[in-house]
Amino acid sequence: MRTGMLALALGLLSLRVLPVLPSVGMIVLLALAGLISLLWRSRVLGLFLLGLSWASLSAQQALEDRLAPALDGRTLWLEGRVVGLPRHNGRSVQFELDAPQSRRAELPQRMQLSWFGGPAVNSGERWRLAVTLKRPHGLLNPHGPDREAALLARRIGATGSVKAGTLQAPAQGAWRDAVRQRVLSVDAQGREAELVALVLGDGGGLSRDSWQALQATGTVHLLVISGQHIGLLAGLVYGLIAGLARLGVWPQALPWLPWACAAAFLAALAYGMLAGFQVPVQRACVMLAVVLLWRLRYRHLGVGVPLLFALIAVLVWEPLASLLPGFWLSFSAVAVLLFAFSGRLGGWHPLRAWGRAQGLIAVGLLPVLMALGLPVSLSAPLANLIAVPWLSLAILPLALLGTLLLPVPMLGQGGLWLAGGMLEGLFSLLAYLAQWQPAWTPASLPWLVWLMLCLGVFLLLLPAGLPMRALGWPVLLLAVFAPRERIPHGQVEVWQLDVGQGLAFVLQTRQHTLLYDTGPALGDHDLGERVVLPTLHKLGVKEVDLMLLSHADADHAGGALALKRGLSVRQVRGGEAGKLASALQAQPCVSGERWHWDGVGFSVWQWQGAGDSNQGSCVLLVEAAGERLLLTGDLDARGERAWLKDWQATQVDWLQAPHHGSRTSSSQALLTATAPRGVLLSRGRYNAFGHPHAEVLERYRTNGIEVFDSAEQGALRLRLGAFGEPQGQRSLQRFWRDPS
Repeated sequence: MRTGMLALALGLLSLRVLPVLPSVGMIVLLALAGLISLLWRSRVLGLFLLGLSWASLSAQQALEDRLAPALDGRTLWLEGRVVGLPRHNGRSVQFELDAPQSRRAELPQRMQLSWFGGPAVNSGERWRLAVTLKRPHGLLNPHGPDREAALLARRIGATGSVKAGTLQAPAQGAWRDAVRQRVLSVDAQGREAELVALVLGDGGGLSRDSWQALQATGTVHLLVISGQHIGLLAGLVYGLIAGLARLGVWPQALPWLPWACAAAFLAALAYGMLAGFQVPVQRACVMLAVVLLWRLRYRHLGVGVPLLFALIAVLVWEPLASLLPGFWLSFSAVAVLLFAFSGRLGGWHPLRAWGRAQGLIAVGLLPVLMALGLPVSLSAPLANLIAVPWLSLAILPLALLGTLLLPVPMLGQGGLWLAGGMLEGLFSLLAYLAQWQPAWTPASLPWLVWLMLCLGVFLLLLPAGLPMRALGWPVLLLAVFAPRERIPHGQVEVWQLDVGQGLAFVLQTRQHTLLYDTGPALGDHDLGERVVLPTLHKLGVKEVDLMLLSHADADHAGGALALKRGLSVRQVRGGEAGKLASALQAQPCVSGERWHWDGVGFSVWQWQGAGDSNQGSCVLLVEAAGERLLLTGDLDARGERAWLKDWQATQVDWLQAPHHGSRTSSSQALLTATAPRGVLLSRGRYNAFGHPHAEVLERYRTNGIEVFDSAEQGALRLRLGAFGEPQGQRSLQRFWRDPS
C-alpha cells in the first residue's frame, strides 16, 4: 500500500517540474495507460500515471482560464462580485472579482484588481468597472519569487487596474468583512491589524515594520493563518475533552474519543471558514481530517501513512498547491518532526521535547528554504520557542473568544484589548530578536551541493548514538559554505535585473562587484530592498566595491538607501551626487576615470554641458577580452551626440537601451557609430510612458540589432568576454510562464 501511495504522490508532485504541459489528448492517453497498468497489476506505474494525468488536466484547465492574449492591455467594462477581503493600502485598494462578465469578451472566472484613488470597496458588493486587463505576469529574477506560479495556484486568470466604476448592488453575505470592520474599530492597544490577521487571515493591514519583524524571525506563520493555527485550535478542543474525560467529568454515555475528534474538526472547520477557507486553510483541514481519522481507526498503520495520505488528499483536491512555497514548508516541517520523534526509545520531558522540536525544524527545513530561495532566520528557533506557546495558549484563544463575544461589548472589547496588549509584547520581543540577528539570505547552491546539504541534514536528524550522525555538521557546513564557481580572469558576469520601469545592473568580475543603478522606489514599494538586495545575496555578493548611480531619478537611484543599509558598499558615485540622499555619502561621477579589475576595463563619462538630469547620466563602458558593453542610464539624443565626440566613443557589442527606449534617445547616429549586436532594454511591461517607442524599435530592427527586453524575458544574464548571447530567465521553461 505504501509503495502505491508513494507512486501516486510522485505523479501528482511531478507537475511542479514540468517545463510544458502535455496536450489534452496526451493526458487522456496517460490516464488510459495508467488504468491499463492497474489492470495488469503494475500498480506503481499505473498510480504514477494517474496522478500525473490528473495534475496535468487540472493545470491545463487553469491555464485555459487565463485572459486571452488579444485582451492583454485592453480596457473593458465588466461586472462582477467582490469576494474575499479587499486590502486597503493608503489611497489604493486591491480586491478579487468573481465570475466577471463583459458583453465584449469572455473573461476568466476570477481576477485580481487594483484601484488607485477609488472609493471604498467591500466584500460581497457587485460593481460595474472599467478595467485595463492584464495577463498574469510578474518580475522574474534569478532565484527569486515567481508571481505567475502563485497566481496560477490561486486560479487568478487575470489582473487589472480599475479606471472607473459604479456600485451595482450592496454587499450580500459579507459577514467576514463586517467582522473585520468591527475588530478594527476596537481599541486593541494599536494591534488591531495584527488581530485581524490572526482571526480572519487578512494580513493586508500589517505595517511594514510588523512584516519585517515576522520575516526576520521566521514567525510569519504566527500571523498568517496556516496549518499551525488550525491544528492549535483543534488541539485545544481535543485536549479539553480528553482532560474532562480523564478527570471523570465527561458523560460516560458518550465515548470521549469520537466526540473529541468530531469537535476538534468542527472547531477547525469553523475557524477555517472565518479565515476565508483559502488554499492553505483547505490544506490544513484536509491534513487534520486525516490525522483525526488515523487517531480513531488506523493507529496500527504507523505515523508515516497518514502523512502520505494527507499529502495525496491535498494534491487530489488542488494539484496546483505544489506551486506554493507554503505547501512544501508545511509538509516538510511535519515530516521532519515525525522522522525525528517517532520510533525513539524512551521519552523526553515536555519542555525539552519542545525546545528540541524547534531546533529540529530549523535544521530540517534548511534544504527546503534554500531550494525555494527563501531567507533563513537564525533567530527562528528561539523566537518560535517563546512565541508559539505564547500565541497558541494565550493570544489566539483570547482573540477568538473576544471576537465571538463582540455582541457583548464589555466582554468582547475587553478580550481583544488584552489580546492586543499581548501582541504588543510579542512584537516588541520579535523586533529585538530581528535587530539582534537579522535573517540570512544564503547564496544559491548547485544541485550536487544541495544534495550534499540534504545528506548532512538527514544525518543530523538520526537518533543520537548512530555512528554516521557525527558527520552531519561537517557535511552540512561544507555544503552551505562550499566554494562557488569563480568567474574567469578577464571576464565579467553581467545581470540586468528585472525591476520593472527602472534600471539595475550587477557586474561581477573574479573578485569585484559593481552595481550600476539600484532600481525604483516609490513609498514602501522599494525594489532595491525587495529585488536587488535579495538577488545580490543569492548571487553570493558580500560586498559591493562601487555603486554607480547614473543620475538621481527615483527609477534609477530609488533603491540605493536600502542597499546601503543591507549590504557593505565601499564607494558610491553618482551623476547627480548632490541630489542623492546624504546617508549615501555619494561622490560625483568623475568623467574620464578609468580602472581595471581582474583583467576587465572600466571607464566613466559624463557630459559636462548637460542641461537636465537625463543628459547628465553617468555613462559606463565595460570591456572584457575585446567585448564591450555600454551602459547609458537615461541619456537622450543630445547627450548621445556629445558622447560620440569624446574619447570613449567606440563600437560596442551590447548597448543598454538609453532611457528605456524613449523616442528622444537611441539616435541613428549612436546606433551607426556603436553598431551593437544587441540592445538590453529594461522597462515595465505596462509602463505609462509607452517605452519602448515604436520608432525606436523600428530603428533597432532596421539596423539589424536584436532586442533583449526584461519585460518579455525577465532578468538578463550576459558573460562579457565569452562572446555569448544574453539569456533571459524565461528561457528556463516552466509550464505556467507566459512564453512571450
